[in-house]
Amino acid sequence: MFFHFTVSGQKLTAEEKRILTIIDKNHEEAVQFLEETVNINSGTYNIAGIKKVGALYQEVLDDMGFATTWCDMPAAMKRAGHLIGERKGTQGKKLLLNGHMDTVFEPDSPFQTWQVQNNVAIGPGVTDMKGGLMVMLYALKALHEANLLDDRQIIVILHGDEENAGDPITISRKDLIEAAKRSDIALCYEPATGFNDATIARRGSSSWALKVTGKQAHSSSIFTERTGAGAIYETGRILNRFYEALQEPYLTFSPGLMLGGTTVHVDSSGTLGNASGKANVVAKEAYVKGDLRFLYEEQKEKAREKMKAIVAESYPLTQADITFEEGYPSMPPTDGNMAVLNVLSQVSLDLGQGAVKPYDPGNRGAGDISFVAQYLDCLDGLGAMGGNSHAPEEYMDLTTLKDFVKRSALLIYRLTR
Repeated sequence: MFFHFTVSGQKLTAEEKRILTIIDKNHEEAVQFLEETVNINSGTYNIAGIKKVGALYQEVLDDMGFATTWCDMPAAMKRAGHLIGERKGTQGKKLLLNGHMDTVFEPDSPFQTWQVQNNVAIGPGVTDMKGGLMVMLYALKALHEANLLDDRQIIVILHGDEENAGDPITISRKDLIEAAKRSDIALCYEPATGFNDATIARRGSSSWALKVTGKQAHSSSIFTERTGAGAIYETGRILNRFYEALQEPYLTFSPGLMLGGTTVHVDSSGTLGNASGKANVVAKEAYVKGDLRFLYEEQKEKAREKMKAIVAESYPLTQADITFEEGYPSMPPTDGNMAVLNVLSQVSLDLGQGAVKPYDPGNRGAGDISFVAQYLDCLDGLGAMGGNSHAPEEYMDLTTLKDFVKRSALLIYRLTR
């Protein structure tokens, strides 16, 4: 579905100016709230920590008149669940706001607390994405305090497992997809990639596993008719052919784990294993695990077909098999996504912050918004701006934080008029 908005040249209304005044008033409180959430460990596997930080977000949503529910996941999934908040209404576009509460930093990480140095906040998840959740909530808070959320449908879903989504996806993302089907536009608050960038497209991700066998023999007979090339040479051939045949924009195919030798053992996760072999023995087995990233579903399928064809070719006396596993779908660029970006860009221009441009999807990973991209128009990258995500010394620029809240608040306001 494509929506076309007529906001070009629009100046700030009295109501919009009132929203900005409220954001200025609440800014110190907003930063304190962010600090409080960052200081609560909410690593993906820390179920108690995620529920503790989720209770803070739930309290804010409750105070704004959202009907909130905590959705637990089945115990076998080992995930905390997610928070849903909803206000019902009939006016303007129906919005779905999405983000995640979990971080990659578990309780045993040495990186645990908030610090501020020269207008830079440092802490676990400060940009990815507790800063984004603060931007979302304090944009909504300003609209609420200005009495501008009445009769507007807004659904907020905050996941507790974005960094490692619970399996099966059909359960862990069921509520998000159902909410998307009742909405017109999805806004996601993953970190901003730049002050004047936003995301209208994200690549999807999937994985592949390659198993190769050869004939075990004395190394002096390698390449002969009776021995062939061995499993490791066949693996090298396949990977090199992938490199030669699959190069195209937005498609990547990275081998992340490789084992080879006389024997190979891989655990059930496919991420840990061991191999044994000798220099004077032709390798009998090899294993490779990798990922495949793509911008379009058709691009993914064509790449898989090429990979299968390459695997089907073989050096003498070797055999190989490749399997694929689904992960995150892609969020391809659409006219509808661009239309929402244009509204954001006009808001930014009216605030004197400059135009906002689409960010290169080749530089962005997969995200939760991709699960709903087929159902409605989407815009991502609306959160806080910083760097070192997923690494110690993750940081956020405090000088731009208020600007992002203002931009988001006016975007929501204009979309819901």
